[in-house]
Amino acid sequence: MNTVQQVPDLSRLSSRIPAAPSIGSTTVSQPDHIHLSFGFAADSLFPLEALEQSALQAIRQDGTRALQYSGAPGPRYILDWIQRRAASHGIQVGTAQILVTNGATQGIALAAQLLLEPGDEVWVEAPTFFSALQAFRLCGASIQAFPIDGDGVQVDKLEQALIGAVREGRALPKLFYTMPVYHNPGGVTLSLLRRQQLVDLARKYNFYIVEDDAYAELNFTGQTYTTLYELAPERTIYLNTFSKILAPGIRLGWMIAHPLLVSRLRILMLGSSTAVFTQEIVAHLLDQLDFEQHREQLIRHYRSQRDSMVAAIRSELGDQVRFELPEGGFFLWLTFPDNVNTAEMQPIAEQHGVSYVAGSHFYHDHSGHSHLRLCFSYCTEERLVEGISRLAAAYREYQEEQLHQGVDIPIRY
Repeated sequence: MNTVQQVPDLSRLSSRIPAAPSIGSTTVSQPDHIHLSFGFAADSLFPLEALEQSALQAIRQDGTRALQYSGAPGPRYILDWIQRRAASHGIQVGTAQILVTNGATQGIALAAQLLLEPGDEVWVEAPTFFSALQAFRLCGASIQAFPIDGDGVQVDKLEQALIGAVREGRALPKLFYTMPVYHNPGGVTLSLLRRQQLVDLARKYNFYIVEDDAYAELNFTGQTYTTLYELAPERTIYLNTFSKILAPGIRLGWMIAHPLLVSRLRILMLGSSTAVFTQEIVAHLLDQLDFEQHREQLIRHYRSQRDSMVAAIRSELGDQVRFELPEGGFFLWLTFPDNVNTAEMQPIAEQHGVSYVAGSHFYHDHSGHSHLRLCFSYCTEERLVEGISRLAAAYREYQEEQLHQGVDIPIRY
């Protein structure tokens, strides 16, 4: 028998599929390595016992129905739960406007497939979530990005670009993708004034907003924000997920949109329901879980994690870096002087036993070389503090190497 593996003809693949993913996983496997790159939830907070009991209930109570295409009562319970939870955030919708997805990332991909033809304009924030960029590239979109500051995306620059496109007869965007609260990676939150300006522009220039609200429940301050969906339901496709509030391996999220859009989205899913048995398990879990108590536990933990990382950064790096204090979520976006390249510094950091995500991964044009993303959710507080100490040591070594090469890096801002 011929065991030689034949090489497939890659020329027959779609030209829109890249040869490599938008970002690679950290390959360092040493047990002492500190992974500040991982955008993971804290596994110590997963409701393991409740999930185990819920899985048993799904089998024992629902039996074979739970394993059929349509499932048992679970999928209906999930829709009702999402409807009630959305209402608590000011989003009043019927269940016909809700589509359960395989995480929020599938929601991004489905929204892109629904709205985009090859060559269409997609406008995003700079920086933005790298998997969203990949989804838009796979649809053959042309991407344009707009900077963020402490109040979120700079909507005035977006408006200037829209005015210029109309004046010059260029294409307008089909969609604008945004993470308005606890931005990944920027950590910032879009101000109410800019929210209203953004939805006004969406109506005036006829584009959709894809609102990725994946971190909405992880609110450290208690201050609430009006969703873009609430401001412009006819112009917004809203995304959320169970990944950050229960466990990412569950792979359940949801989309909220106008019923006509949801009916088209169902066609894209080829008539199948998402992870029906998983929905059965999660339905039993939510039925017995004190969700507000669980959410408060998450918030206390992640807020403490954030504070530990911030204190360590201020102690170890001081005024050599800048960042916005995130009011929620998982991430902190660190900015070094302009002539620092965090991708070049990355191997040095790994030698020191710490990893991060270089800023260039979050820009459609691979700029952002002086930034990096840190995750404070995954490691213990002790490991976070040690990780920042290692990062500071790597930065000092990087500075020394640059000085030897004749590159002048400011000591502080």
